[in-house]
Amino acid sequence: MNRKDRVLAALHHEECFPIPYHIEFTAQSLERLRAYAGDADAESAADTCLHYIQYWGWPTELSDRPEHFRDEFGVVWNRSGADKDIGIVDDPIIKDIEDNDYEFPTPDTARLRRDLDALMAAKGDRFTMMGFGFCMYERSWSLMGMENVLAGMVACPDALEDLFDRICDFYIPLIDIALEYDIDGMYFGDDWGQQRGLIMGPAHWRRFIKPRMARLYERVKRRGKYILQHSCGDCHELFPDFIEIGMDCYQTFQPEVYDIAEMKRLYGHDISFWGGISTQQAMPRMTPDELKEEIKRVVRIMRPGGGFIVAPTHAIPQDVPPENILAMTEMFINQEKYF
Repeated sequence: MNRKDRVLAALHHEECFPIPYHIEFTAQSLERLRAYAGDADAESAADTCLHYIQYWGWPTELSDRPEHFRDEFGVVWNRSGADKDIGIVDDPIIKDIEDNDYEFPTPDTARLRRDLDALMAAKGDRFTMMGFGFCMYERSWSLMGMENVLAGMVACPDALEDLFDRICDFYIPLIDIALEYDIDGMYFGDDWGQQRGLIMGPAHWRRFIKPRMARLYERVKRRGKYILQHSCGDCHELFPDFIEIGMDCYQTFQPEVYDIAEMKRLYGHDISFWGGISTQQAMPRMTPDELKEEIKRVVRIMRPGGGFIVAPTHAIPQDVPPENILAMTEMFINQEKYF
């Protein structure tokens, strides 16, 4: 089986070996790994099974404000703090959801096509996706502030629903362009969970987020492509909804917030899981040998019956020792020695 075949087996809930795997890095962790390994291309050794790019507005650094980036939506992201990959919103654009004249941008579709051409040229035998990050809830709070979105769900729901409809309408033609290409699936990124439960609660998620994500999913599913959804945090209340609207794979699957064995038992026949190796607890805090034992534990639980892509639960943050990254990578590449 090639790398794509292994991912397809996982999505079809077929047990296979080697298990498909994936590794991603934050900019700071990658820089640290390269320095430690003395190799400017150290990450390429991982030979991962997934291949994708993400659109979330193409932030461009401002010439007069170092470490500040403006995206296509007009949002300015401040990366002068600890987070050098995304940053924090400098100042929300929409001050009053019930009285605003915000207009969504005309997307740079020529750039999107160039990115997709490059994605296709480098796909090899990997499972290849187009990704849309900051898709629904995250796009709303990037425009108007997280507190205002959450308050708006109660105080001015009709105006907020209109904003969510406009966000959904913005993404539809971009998805259609991506579907012209020989991709295998679509990846959506939108954080809905916190350490214990949902940020907005299930009722508000089902009113504001679910119907718009269902529209986006349906656009992809009608073309026979797979849906892979990212959300950090504890989303267990939504797993039946995910199944209902057609999600194929859930990422990120955090063992510090989920009983992974129970989630596998309850939903493993319908949803595949991508993740399982904690970037919050295990990877930064364990020794390489302890981390290897933790990876073995997770694989023992998740491997039976397929439906699992083993991976760190997020892009590896800067506090993870390079020794642990190399230990994990060695296990993923040489699975016959460990699993």
